[in-house]
Amino acid sequence: MKVESRAASHTSVSALRADRTGTSLIGRVLLHTVLIIGAIVMIGPFIWMVLSSLKQFSQVFLIPPKWIPDPWEWGNYKRSWEALPFGRAYVNSFYIALVSVTIKLITCSMAAYAFAKIRFPLREPIFVLFLATMMVPHQVTIIPLYLMMKGLGWLDTHLALIVPASLLDAFGVFLLRQFIKSIPDELEEASIVDGANRWTIYSRIIIPLIRPALAALAIFTFLGMWNSFFGPLIFLNSPDQFTVPLLLNLFRGMYITDWTLMMAGSAIAVIPVLFVYILGQRYIIEGVTLTGIKG
Repeated sequence: MKVESRAASHTSVSALRADRTGTSLIGRVLLHTVLIIGAIVMIGPFIWMVLSSLKQFSQVFLIPPKWIPDPWEWGNYKRSWEALPFGRAYVNSFYIALVSVTIKLITCSMAAYAFAKIRFPLREPIFVLFLATMMVPHQVTIIPLYLMMKGLGWLDTHLALIVPASLLDAFGVFLLRQFIKSIPDELEEASIVDGANRWTIYSRIIIPLIRPALAALAIFTFLGMWNSFFGPLIFLNSPDQFTVPLLLNLFRGMYITDWTLMMAGSAIAVIPVLFVYILGQRYIIEGVTLTGIKG
């Protein structure tokens, strides 16, 4: 009887495991199916952009849509590059993005270290007020900011784009502060015992330990500055100062828009963004994940 009961128990356990395995397999299949459908929906506009950049103008808005170009107009890319000063716009966008990334990493990490580890009067209320600026739409502050840039003589210069974006980033400070708060206080106390000052602690202990968060913030900043359109549209007037998104807008005419050249230019403009994202997606996931868990 004991042998039979053990066999029955073993059979029931095996059946239960099989049911769980089957349910888990079905769940994974459904999850991956939903993810694949979502990926197709997300990549659809990008595929349409690339295919439209290789079509003739008359084929862009055909009904029913014609997905495959016939013939393939590879010359659209050359015409798009030569129609407007894309080379200069690329240099401007890279310059603005790289300088903004460098300054923002320095200023945000310093502010985050102060809010996370240095005790001073009204630290928490000041931090809450600083975070509250994230709830104010950028369109509300654009007129005062424009008047400030005009007063400083920075209109139609890249300083009007770099300085405000680099010095007033509450999200960057919050991201790095959450990461720095997870660093044990004992490391800082041991460094102080050894004679280290605040600058030494910041540069030799804090910065090396928050590299994943710094990498994530750098990628977010680069992508945001490269794709920015509203700011350059407000502050820049000279074509020599234009960034890539602002230059693409010149393809839009008063009565007609050359969509093939605009799509080719958009495909050219998105190459650095894809390159940065492909190389940095691991740092984005690692930095944000660790920040969320340890915060």
